[in-house]
Amino acid sequence: MKKYEKVTKADYERWYRENEEYRRRVSQDGCRLSYHLMPETGWLNDPNGLCQFHGIYHIYFQYTPFEPSGQIKLWGHYTTEDFIHYTDCGPVLFPDQDFDAHGVYSGSAFIEDDVIHYFYTGNVKYFDRNDYDYIMTGRGSNTVHCTSRDGVHFSTKELLMTNADYPADISAHVRDPKIIKKDGIYYMALGARDVHDKGMVLLYRSEDLKHWNSYSRITTGESFGYMWECPDLFYLDGRLCLICCPQGVEPDGMDYWDAQQCTVMMLEYDFTPGQCSPDAIKDIRVVDRGFDFYAPQTFLDERGRRILIAWMGTAGTDYTNPTAAAGWQHALTLPRVLHVKNGRLIQQPVEELKNLRKNSSTCSLPCESGCRSGIIYEAELVFSRCETMCAQLRNSVLLSYEAGLLTLDMGSAGSGRKRRYLKLNGLHSLRIFSDTTSLEIFVNGGEETFTTRVYDGVLPEGEIQLTINGICEGTLTLHELNGVSWMQDH
Repeated sequence: MKKYEKVTKADYERWYRENEEYRRRVSQDGCRLSYHLMPETGWLNDPNGLCQFHGIYHIYFQYTPFEPSGQIKLWGHYTTEDFIHYTDCGPVLFPDQDFDAHGVYSGSAFIEDDVIHYFYTGNVKYFDRNDYDYIMTGRGSNTVHCTSRDGVHFSTKELLMTNADYPADISAHVRDPKIIKKDGIYYMALGARDVHDKGMVLLYRSEDLKHWNSYSRITTGESFGYMWECPDLFYLDGRLCLICCPQGVEPDGMDYWDAQQCTVMMLEYDFTPGQCSPDAIKDIRVVDRGFDFYAPQTFLDERGRRILIAWMGTAGTDYTNPTAAAGWQHALTLPRVLHVKNGRLIQQPVEELKNLRKNSSTCSLPCESGCRSGIIYEAELVFSRCETMCAQLRNSVLLSYEAGLLTLDMGSAGSGRKRRYLKLNGLHSLRIFSDTTSLEIFVNGGEETFTTRVYDGVLPEGEIQLTINGICEGTLTLHELNGVSWMQDH
């Protein structure tokens, strides 16, 4: 079986002591972000185990501290009370058991009776035969459980399910457990791929969070991708929503242009046994229109807000991140509050981010002469009328609107990222967050979003000229932004 070695906490601590120079080199990279979460070194991808417990937000994530290509996964851990001041707690879950020896893969948190329950996929690849394809054969996808009373110290890991516990017509690809409770019963959503390469969500049922039985499936009539990763099933504003990441969906018009998709489905499903009818899926929409958005996870905080954080990246693309040469890759999106309005998912940055603002100014639209700004800013555009609009967001990045089409053109700043399009009935507002090497754009109050990395060679302390031209009227409010603060606790 052995190809990758297990990694223990002691292994990591020894490596950390020996690699101060690596950390110093990464910290000095000019592409480091100002107010987004990123790895101290190495690779970051899916957010995991998101929760708020006794006032503290816990943000775990897939993490490879050792190198920037993401070969072996741990769970990293950041905490915050306000989304402004963060503590890096270091890795907390390691691939140190036979059932997770090749990666502590994605999972979630569920809080009950003052205990945080964690569920994740322990990944194992069997390297003893050359004919394994690691899809139908050769892969162990183990569902694992552990608990914590503080989010920092964890109980012994408990193996709940192996491939033998999944239905006979399902491939070896089963992963990313997420829990929802309804009428006193616990349901676990697992992303899956069947033997006919059809993607779906498997639902398991439990009365005690430990013993799980196969219960139901959620899928479409015709195949919609071969694998549904990172399922997240939750109620929001009276609607049952499923966010998941279908792999293998072909582009359709302006939709599904990522190498791997992220979609939201509104369901009419009452958790009866059997298969959730395809007729219960009333709509499938793209969650984000940009180049770098995948594996989002949501959680309910202590104020009752449904908050989403996603991986600001994706896999299988033909574009790149120059930061890999400096020893690190990827980041997490800003935390976003979700709502459903007129059957659509609405995303808005958490209000705490307003505390990053400084040096605000307002001007009328159009703003042809431009506003000088550092590249770390938030721009709010409110249109009383907009027939056409062209905004230069960075040195070579344009966001334009004409004939009902909103276009994000990365120019020479995309490292392979080119253009994305969105059809609108009208443009009413934009809220744009520019960090050193990222853009997050919220359209019409968060009805649509674009998330992307951007590499235009502008130094963080440099200035840009933010211009808005076109046949439009309204106001531009520009806020320069402070960065978040960090404290190390490992």
